[in-house]
Amino acid sequence: MKSLEKFAPSHPQKTRILPRTKRWGWWLLLGIATVFSFVQIAGDGRRLINSGGWTLFWRFWRAALRPDLTSEFLEITLQAVGVTLSYAAFGTFLALAVGFAGGIVLSERWWEGVENHYRGRGRQKGFEFRMARTLLRVLLAVPRGIHELIWGLILLNILGLDPLTAVLAIAIPFGAITAKVFAELLDETVPAAFLTLINSGTRPGSALFYTLVPQTITDLLAYGFYRFECAVRSAAVLGIIGAGGLGYQILLSLQSLRYNQLWTLFFALCLLSGAIDLWSGLVRQQMRDGKAEKSSSGGGVGKKGSRLGISLWAAAALIPWSFYFLQPQLSLLWSPRTSMLIGQIGRESFPPRLPDGGVMVLFDLAGQTLAMSVMAALLAAAIGIFFSVPAARLSITLSGYPQALSQPVFVVSRIILLFMRAIPAPIWALVLLFILFPGILPGAIALALYNGGVLGRLMAEVNENQDLRPLLALQTHGASWGQVVFYGIFPAGWLRYLAYALYRWEIAIRATVIVGLVGAGGLGRLLTQQVSAFDYRRLPFTLLFYIGLTLIVDLMSGWVRRMMR
Repeated sequence: MKSLEKFAPSHPQKTRILPRTKRWGWWLLLGIATVFSFVQIAGDGRRLINSGGWTLFWRFWRAALRPDLTSEFLEITLQAVGVTLSYAAFGTFLALAVGFAGGIVLSERWWEGVENHYRGRGRQKGFEFRMARTLLRVLLAVPRGIHELIWGLILLNILGLDPLTAVLAIAIPFGAITAKVFAELLDETVPAAFLTLINSGTRPGSALFYTLVPQTITDLLAYGFYRFECAVRSAAVLGIIGAGGLGYQILLSLQSLRYNQLWTLFFALCLLSGAIDLWSGLVRQQMRDGKAEKSSSGGGVGKKGSRLGISLWAAAALIPWSFYFLQPQLSLLWSPRTSMLIGQIGRESFPPRLPDGGVMVLFDLAGQTLAMSVMAALLAAAIGIFFSVPAARLSITLSGYPQALSQPVFVVSRIILLFMRAIPAPIWALVLLFILFPGILPGAIALALYNGGVLGRLMAEVNENQDLRPLLALQTHGASWGQVVFYGIFPAGWLRYLAYALYRWEIAIRATVIVGLVGAGGLGRLLTQQVSAFDYRRLPFTLLFYIGLTLIVDLMSGWVRRMMR
């Protein structure tokens, strides 16, 4: 996704040949991880396939041809779409507000300016400021590492089924993630003007808002629209725990085996997700075009800039509409009952206790979680690579097949990828439980289908951004379509494929908790059981293992990407 490259995992700008030892080392690590995952999935000797569920499985897929289009159910579907959209819009707005404030206090530039400001007044506070910044980073790493589903379950016990529960469950982790991204944007901006104002005696806040913020606000808004896309899918997931919306209706239809209604909801979720993806992409494109037009016209606002203004006003109008549609009870935030419940949870959490079976149970479940995420990342990467060529527009330009065939293949591939990433992973897991027994395997496949839809889109856009001249030269010299793919397209894009796959591995390790809700193994299942059973005394150790495992995966993924650079 070209417009989001700065928010996506780092990737090399030029392809280079890695040393042979490093290449063999990476392949060895990949092989060990794959074997470890297979051993975890099949090592306990349990049956994996439920042969008695194939009848329901095929009934489910045949119902796609006959969705429920009655007026009564379409009205229910439209109401659910409004709830899901409102959760996503209002949650994203709060996340951007938290991210804007948090990004400033997390940025090195801000603390550098504060330190210089105090130094100019003869007061040395460098050590105190570095400690404060480190403490803030650690504090914001905790909400970032906990999946929004866990936040939803915790808030459900405090706020009940009020819409505020789903909104805050999205806003808290997304706000922490946005703060980290915005801080990095501020730190990557050239600080000359900012430091000049600081040295002239301007307060750090004023200097920041007059120099660095105007240079980064467009990128923050672009990232906000990307977060909006993710929030729609998160809102659907939160519906599964009773928050309402499309996810809740999907769960009800699936539990009652009303597959015709289920497919109506699936199609509605795909249309909503596709529309948000398209709108988000158009806005980011308008931001890039508007910035280029402004610089070429000497600062004036042209036609593209005015279109961007309309899009931003439309996005801003969603916020009050979402508040009116949901009507959340904001008074719950400061009500005595909320304070009492938070205090009760705090008291019941200490002293923390290990789960039954001790620390070895946590290590065993952590191994299951890691195996699930590795298998999900491998399968998702395979799906992404498979669709990366037919879902890219260059397949139309370079295809050796007739135009009448290549165009439909492109459209169908894009629709399949949209469907895969629009359906939440827990729903995929529930469908797979028709033919698979509960455990790691259905959770890994469900995560792979969802992340494969995301990776297919990202990898296709990597291919679309390639230079066509070498590929056309291969075709001119008589290379077949397969030879162009394997000798031209894949070698030029494989490093970015790997970077995106590693990034989705980080996402998958956090998302194991949501498939744990519906019967997959690992720490996610234990976490959801403990929160649902109000077992707050055993929850801290499980959360500690879960967050520690996600941090280890983040560090490993980041290390590999740095080696690639």
